[in-house]
Amino acid sequence: MRRAIKKHLPDFAAIIVLLLLSVVVAGYILNKERFRFPFIEASPYVLNAEFQTLQAVTPGQGQSVRISGVQVGEIGSVSLRNGLAVVQMDMDKKYEHIVHTNATLLLRPKTGLDDMFIELDPGSSSAPVARPGYTFPVSNSLPDINVDEIFSALDTDTREYLDLLVNGAGQGLQGRTSDLAQVLERFEPTHQDLARVNQAIATRGADLRQLVDSLRRLDGDLAAQRPQIISLVDAGSEVFHALASENGNISAAVRDLPGTLDQATATLGKVQSLADELGPAATNLLPAAKALPAANAALASLAQPSAPIVQNQIRPFVVAARPVVRNLRPAAVNLAAAAPNLSNVFTVLNHLLNMLGYNPGNTEHGYLFWLAWLDHNVRTLFSVQDANGDFRPLFIQANCATLASIANGFPGAEALYNLTPILSDLGLCPAQAAAIAHDATLKPRIAKIGGSSAPSVPALPAPLSQSSLLKAAK
Repeated sequence: MRRAIKKHLPDFAAIIVLLLLSVVVAGYILNKERFRFPFIEASPYVLNAEFQTLQAVTPGQGQSVRISGVQVGEIGSVSLRNGLAVVQMDMDKKYEHIVHTNATLLLRPKTGLDDMFIELDPGSSSAPVARPGYTFPVSNSLPDINVDEIFSALDTDTREYLDLLVNGAGQGLQGRTSDLAQVLERFEPTHQDLARVNQAIATRGADLRQLVDSLRRLDGDLAAQRPQIISLVDAGSEVFHALASENGNISAAVRDLPGTLDQATATLGKVQSLADELGPAATNLLPAAKALPAANAALASLAQPSAPIVQNQIRPFVVAARPVVRNLRPAAVNLAAAAPNLSNVFTVLNHLLNMLGYNPGNTEHGYLFWLAWLDHNVRTLFSVQDANGDFRPLFIQANCATLASIANGFPGAEALYNLTPILSDLGLCPAQAAAIAHDATLKPRIAKIGGSSAPSVPALPAPLSQSSLLKAAK
C-alpha cells in the first residue's frame, strides 16, 4: 500500500485536499443552516412565549430573536396551546442571565416579504431572571399588525381619504427627500423627549394596574363590611347635621381664628426664648434627675417612720393652733406693712454693727477696742470710790516740743509738773534728752569762763507717739 501511495502520491494528495475541502464546505453550509455542532458549541436554553397569532412565522427558516438589534437566539418551533400560539425560542447560553420575567416580546417583519423576527425587551432587574423553560404570558407579547387589518377597520370613505392623503404626501415629497430628512433630524430632540414621556407613561401604566387591583380588593372589603359602612354614613350624617346647627358658632370661631393665630405666633416666639434657656437648664438638671430615685428611696425611709408623728402629733397641734393663727392674722398684716421699714432699719443697723466689728489688723485696733477703752475711762472719770473722791482724774497730753516750751516759758511749771524726768529720757524725748546732756557737760565750762547764762532746752517739732504719752503718764 505504501508503494501504491508513493507511486500515485499526487493523486492521493489531491484526494486528501478534496476531502478536506468537502469537510470545510459541509461545515460552513451546516453552520449557515444554524446546525449546532456537539462538543463544540454550547447547547441553547429554551424560553417560550405566548402570542395571539404567529402569522408568517415558520420554524427552521432562521427567524431570529433580537435584543436592541443583536441576535440572541432563534425561533425553534411553534405549537398551539389553549387557543394561543406558543413559540419556542432557542436562546444563546451567554445571554442566560439578562432576560427577566417581566420582559416584553414584539413580533415584527424585517422586510416587506414578512420575514419575521421577535424583538425582545429583557425587562428590568427588579423582576427575577427567566429560567430555562419559562413561558412568557400573552400579556407580555404583541403580534404583528398587517396593513390590511388596519384598512379593514376603516369604512370606504375613510379608505379613499387615506388614499388621497398618501398620494398627496408622495407628490409633495417628490424630489424633497433631503428636506424631509432635515425636518426629521430637527425633530430628534422631540422624539427623545417623547421617548421619555412614553417610558413614564409605561411606568404609570404599571402603577395604574396596581392601583386598579388595589381598588378592586378595597371594594371587595367594603362590600364585606356593608353594615359598618351604613353605620358610618349614619354617624356622618348626624355629625354634619350637628355642624349645620352650629353654623353661626363655627363662623364666629373662624373669624376669631386669625387673631388667635397671631397671638399664638407671638406666644410661640416668647416660648422659643424660654426654650433656649430651658434646654441648658434641663441638661444641667439631668444629674439631679438621675439622683432622684436614690433621694426618693431615702425620703421613703424617712416618711414611713414620720407618718405616725405627723398623724398623731403634728396634725392635732395644727388643729389646736388654727384659732391662734386666725388671731395672729391682723398682727401679721400690720407686720407685713411695717416690714419694709424694719428691713431698712435692720440693714442700717447691720452696717453699723459691721463697722463697729471691723478690725483693721495687728497694728491698729477697731472701734470695739476703743469703745471698751472709752467705757473704762468714763467709769474711771466718774468713779467716786478712790482717794480723790469727787475730784475727776485728768490726763494732759502734749509732745516733747510743747513740754520743752512750757518748761522754758514758765519756770514754775517744771517744778509743778516735774517735767525734767520726761525731757531727759532718751526713750521718750531723744532730742530734748540729748540737749539736756549736752547742757550738763557745757555748764562747768561756762562757769570757769565766768558766764552765768543757762542754755534753753531746744524744741522738737515731731509730736509724741501714743505709747510715749502713756509711758509719760505713768
